Amino acid sequence: MSSIHQKFQVPFSYIVHFTEGLFNPTNLLLRDVIAQDGSEGQRKLFFVIDSGVQEAHPNLQTSIKNYFNAHADVLLLNGDLTIVPGGERCKNQPELVQQLLEAVNEYGIDRHSYMLAIGGGALLDMVGYVASIAHRGIRHIRIPTTVLSQNDSGIGVKNSVNAFGKKNFLGNFAPPYAVLNDFDFLTTLNERDWRSGISEAIKVSLIKDETFFRFIQENAEKLAQRDMPAMQYLIYRCAEMHLQHIAGGDPFEQGSSRPLDFGHWSAHKMEALSNYEIRHGEAVSLGIALDSVYSHLTNRISADELEQILTVIHTLGFDLYVPELDEHLEDASHPNSLLHGLQEFREHLGGKLTITLLDRIGKGVEVNRMDNELIIASIQYLKKYYYQLSPVSESK
Repeated sequence: MSSIHQKFQVPFSYIVHFTEGLFNPTNLLLRDVIAQDGSEGQRKLFFVIDSGVQEAHPNLQTSIKNYFNAHADVLLLNGDLTIVPGGERCKNQPELVQQLLEAVNEYGIDRHSYMLAIGGGALLDMVGYVASIAHRGIRHIRIPTTVLSQNDSGIGVKNSVNAFGKKNFLGNFAPPYAVLNDFDFLTTLNERDWRSGISEAIKVSLIKDETFFRFIQENAEKLAQRDMPAMQYLIYRCAEMHLQHIAGGDPFEQGSSRPLDFGHWSAHKMEALSNYEIRHGEAVSLGIALDSVYSHLTNRISADELEQILTVIHTLGFDLYVPELDEHLEDASHPNSLLHGLQEFREHLGGKLTITLLDRIGKGVEVNRMDNELIIASIQYLKKYYYQLSPVSESK
């Protein structure tokens, strides 16, 4: 009996850029990112655009075409500018994946071409998945257009679509070629999308950086009122911390430890239970609140710390309770019970259940067991807290 041991390493490197006016012909960022690939002449670029972004920026297609005309020595716009629906529902439509794969084939997009996605995190997930499986990998450039995608989902190494009623069931790890964050896209966000991405900053600050949490706490009202300088700092710092974590030892999540998923076990379930009417960032804020209460009820954080966390979440405009939290709690095995989300989360991770809680503001701790009765008590705590803040809601 014999064997051959094979071992090699593949280095991954990409840059997350921050800019304004990405498609202004005088802004050379996109041109330079492409020109630095070592090739000669024109490179083929294929665009997929979130329909919501196109609606909010009706001149976007014209701006892209003008940009390419100005830099035709390097850039070749290949194929139609393809508009597809954005939002989480795009990850629930296998026909969209097939449509883009057909376009890759039709337009001759190869491994030396570029597939660019302009949109929110869900669209970037879906297009990244297509780019990663076509020709075993097409260079993918992400252009995130929401707070959530600029500071979290759009800057990492994950690509996915939903399947079998489960979030991100199909997917892979494939780093982008580059990420281009254009703050101008944030100016047209509605209130929900502006607010939604802040939850990921709250999350990473609570488990890793108390100083960053204090910044969010001190600027919560400014952020809620759409103060752009405060938001730009929040996005940059949040992105920086996420990238540091990705490079910290387990970028492709081979283990069961996922501290950056603090608040996410219940968030993923709430999204599905609401048929994705609850947006990811909104669900994460609820999940953070729930696991913070649980951390308090297990004597990990003080009542004062919990109050600070819940106050920040509320000041930013997030709800602290939704009906999906307490449906079918009498039966943890019921597929529409939030408690069943623990089992689904464990299956998604593989191995043993690993949940991040708080030891204090700025320090997360991992546990391998959650008590269902304490989860229910945490939900009841949040529900009571919510109705004390919003007594009108309870009477409706």
